[in-house]
Amino acid sequence: MAPTAHRTDYRITFVVLCLGVASFSLLQSMVNPVLPTIEAALDTDQATVTWVLTAYLLSASVFTPIIGRVGDKVGKERMLVAALAALAVGSLLAAMATSIGVLIVARIIQGIGGGVLPLTFGIIRDEFPRDKVAGAVGTAAALLAVGGGVGLVIAGPVVDALSYHWLFWIPMGMTVVATVATAFYIPESPERAPGRINVGTALLLSAWLVALLLGVSQGHTWGWSSGRVIGLFVAAAVLLPTWVVTEARSDSPLVDMTMMRIPTVWTVNLVALLFGAGMYSMFAFLPQFLQTPEAAGYGFGATVTESGLLLLPQTVASFVAGVLAGRLAHRYGSKLLLVVGATLTALGTLGLTLAHGSVWLVLVETTVLGLAFGLSFAAMSNLVVDAVPQSQTGVASGMNTNIRTVGGAIGSAVLATVVTSGAQPSGLPVDAGYTHGFGVLAATSALAALVAVFVPVIRARTHVVPGPQAEAEEQHHLTASVDA
Repeated sequence: MAPTAHRTDYRITFVVLCLGVASFSLLQSMVNPVLPTIEAALDTDQATVTWVLTAYLLSASVFTPIIGRVGDKVGKERMLVAALAALAVGSLLAAMATSIGVLIVARIIQGIGGGVLPLTFGIIRDEFPRDKVAGAVGTAAALLAVGGGVGLVIAGPVVDALSYHWLFWIPMGMTVVATVATAFYIPESPERAPGRINVGTALLLSAWLVALLLGVSQGHTWGWSSGRVIGLFVAAAVLLPTWVVTEARSDSPLVDMTMMRIPTVWTVNLVALLFGAGMYSMFAFLPQFLQTPEAAGYGFGATVTESGLLLLPQTVASFVAGVLAGRLAHRYGSKLLLVVGATLTALGTLGLTLAHGSVWLVLVETTVLGLAFGLSFAAMSNLVVDAVPQSQTGVASGMNTNIRTVGGAIGSAVLATVVTSGAQPSGLPVDAGYTHGFGVLAATSALAALVAVFVPVIRARTHVVPGPQAEAEEQHHLTASVDA
């Protein structure tokens, strides 16, 4: 192990990691509210401009677990530098794009940055004292929800004051700083997973993810009964079990199926699937609901800027919950936080289902959702990180993030179908569409809370902290063994 004198203080490491996570999370949501602006500026159509979101979704879904696993094998610090560099290059290209094709390519490159989150969790587990890991993982995980909320809040003012190009210039600047700081201040992990990188299973993983998510994300546009969508779903149905069997038989799997069968891991992943359906759908559809003209009989006729400001309490609540999650988890356990977070999500979406006719009600309900998102993100990440060997932290947390993304894609597709199932003469959805959509999310959130109740708590004792901290922990373990 490297001597402690040559390793950065973990608090400095944490600041650098949070800057990288914040840069990535901003890019997840800032573009959503301004798609019509991009459509007009680049002289394209609605069907084409949605690929700005779809390309990013597909790329991030593919690269998140793969980069997490490569980091486990070859070094988390160097892979974090690579992921952040890709995020910066993609942001630069997007900021300078003069055509929709270039912007879509830029978003694909940005998706490589999806590896930032699992690599961050792995570095925290490698470098931090054990009693600091839960709080750090919780805060970093909550930043994903916070960044998503902040993106919705600032998108309008940035476009109004500058231009949509600055939605990429700002994250690019943050990412460049994070990349340089990572290279200089974050030490390379002493942990390495044995074996080679399994390219074959990586391609299979990418293939079924792309087939599933492309079918789900484009089903509403192409038609759920269209040949393209059905063909993609059939391909996913064949490729997914093929990937599982191949990984299970591999001497050097990309994703260890034994690890995926750990009771804590698969139950938390199921919660993540259900939870993602609710959270990402809210990010996509709440601004649309708030911006609906009052003449439609519902909505508040808010501008892009105003709708973002209405969601500011939700963002603040997510941040506060994420910061407090570490202390709460230490006292009450991450499982209880997950149950509470999923239950609050169900209550918040149920409130939106039953009463969304006044601004103050929506503010209260979305603030409850903000608390839920902050607690749940932190709890899910901590439960998974604690349950797996240290050499599998990156891929385990990457798959959990990915499954949450898959849930978000499915939830958004279902909500789009439900909300637009009826339309007014103006083309706007009827109020019942949103009511039914929120009801669906309330049901999935309630199911997530039920599953969370049965999540078993398992801890894998493989924590490593370089230098004297590691020796102190090992001595404590030996003393406890002798006493026993």
